[in-house]
Amino acid sequence: MAEDVNTVETQIVDGADKKARQIPRNQNKPSTSNNQEVIKIQAWWRGTLVRRTLLHAVIRALIIQRWWKHILTKLMERRRRTALETFTRKEWAAVKLQSWVRMWRIRRRYCRLLNAVRIIQAYWRCHSCASQGFIKGQYRVTANQLHLELEILLGSGPCIVTECIPLPIKQ
Repeated sequence: MAEDVNTVETQIVDGADKKARQIPRNQNKPSTSNNQEVIKIQAWWRGTLVRRTLLHAVIRALIIQRWWKHILTKLMERRRRTALETFTRKEWAAVKLQSWVRMWRIRRRYCRLLNAVRIIQAYWRCHSCASQGFIKGQYRVTANQLHLELEILLGSGPCIVTECIPLPIKQ
């Protein structure tokens, strides 16, 4: 390439003006066979540089792809974890709700059973009182007397007995 150019611009050095100078043509041109060898070496070297550049580009692309795949993996893991937490929260809420409903149903059944037991006990107690009788009483002791009040319930009706019994005082 430089062989075809006859003039070359020089750079400005210490305020020198641009000058065009003539480059003399090579007087000693290499032979054609040497020229072909030089071209082959230059082509090999350029191919090596291109392959090296392509290799570096491929390595950089692989690094970027791995980084992006890592980012996508983290993103997918975060989404999966969020979905799992949401699912777990919903499942827990459903289980809790089912537990509350079961508790409410069992409590309602227990209250009904307790009410039935109370009704049966009340009827039984009334029946027991009417058939066997029932005695209820209270007493009060003063200095010299015993006040006694008894209420006797039989099948026919109540009988109230009130007695005042004097206590013997020893001197």
